[in-house]
Amino acid sequence: MSASGEAVVEAVAARRELVNASVSEYLPIDKPERLYRASRHLLDAGGKRLRPAVTLLVAEALTDTEPLGADYQSFPTLDASGPDEIDLMAAAVSIETIQSFTLIHDDIMDEDDLRRGVPSVHSAFDTETAILAGDTLYAKAFEFMLATGAPPERTVRALSELARTCTRICEGQSLDVAFEHRDDVTTDEYITMVEQKTAVLYAAAARVPAILLGADDETTEALRQYGLDIGRAFQIRDDVLDLTVPSEKLGKQRGSDLVEGKRTAVTLHAAEHGVDLDDLVVSETPAEVTEAEIDAAVAELDAAGSIEYARTLSRDLVESGKSHLEVLPDNEARRLLAGLAEYLIERGY
Repeated sequence: MSASGEAVVEAVAARRELVNASVSEYLPIDKPERLYRASRHLLDAGGKRLRPAVTLLVAEALTDTEPLGADYQSFPTLDASGPDEIDLMAAAVSIETIQSFTLIHDDIMDEDDLRRGVPSVHSAFDTETAILAGDTLYAKAFEFMLATGAPPERTVRALSELARTCTRICEGQSLDVAFEHRDDVTTDEYITMVEQKTAVLYAAAARVPAILLGADDETTEALRQYGLDIGRAFQIRDDVLDLTVPSEKLGKQRGSDLVEGKRTAVTLHAAEHGVDLDDLVVSETPAEVTEAEIDAAVAELDAAGSIEYARTLSRDLVESGKSHLEVLPDNEARRLLAGLAEYLIERGY
């Protein structure tokens, strides 16, 4: 890893620790205890906290504040209206809470037993409790976004952004499910699905702090585009990692996307180049698939140039995303945001 890559990892890790501490504060184990333990299960299991890191780094870049100061969660507003400071940590926790809610429901729908190296919520508890836990996190995210202390009009805009984001995530998930039953999915349709299911939360993570701090429309839109581009790159890179990273490192069964018939940038390219996707694996569930079976499938996809295609596509999206950061002041936080975009496609997992 390059020196700049190491700096990004350290920066994200430092902010992850602050977010982790704030999660415990905002979402304590309350009554009924089983519900809140289920709600906290994946949050406590770890995660890189990439999306809240984007939120915090954008706030640092916009306000040119020193990172990790004593009053780190409070950032100075960018105009004269409203309070002098805005609590961006509340917004960061809100974004991460939405991410956790989507993972819980995804695992139920995909019948995945592992997430982040621990049993998924429906496996550790039960499906009914998992659904309730996801719903609780969804509601709590809006509650947290109300706690930033931003002026009412900015708070309403941030809440509207969060609501639209959640709707689009559900639309993207619906497309993803529908694609499993279609043989004519196009790459353009796939990119649209990825934008809705994954990238919009990165876009919200980048845009919400700009809204709350009072940035102009040009800046908020550029940051939204940055989030969309790196979010799409992140998901496409995940398509590759699902095939190439060992199960123990993934925290779930390697090749599960193939077994479940999911359409990805890799498989769509392969299908367009003569690969019969139905014959790639014969196992019917991720639990049944063998490493040898996945190795053979990956070799066929690699021979078709499909894995390299996905890597190139994610690289192009990252370069596009970085270009939108020019609206920010030239400071260390902006450089870290550019480095974070690179990290999303260079990470081993």
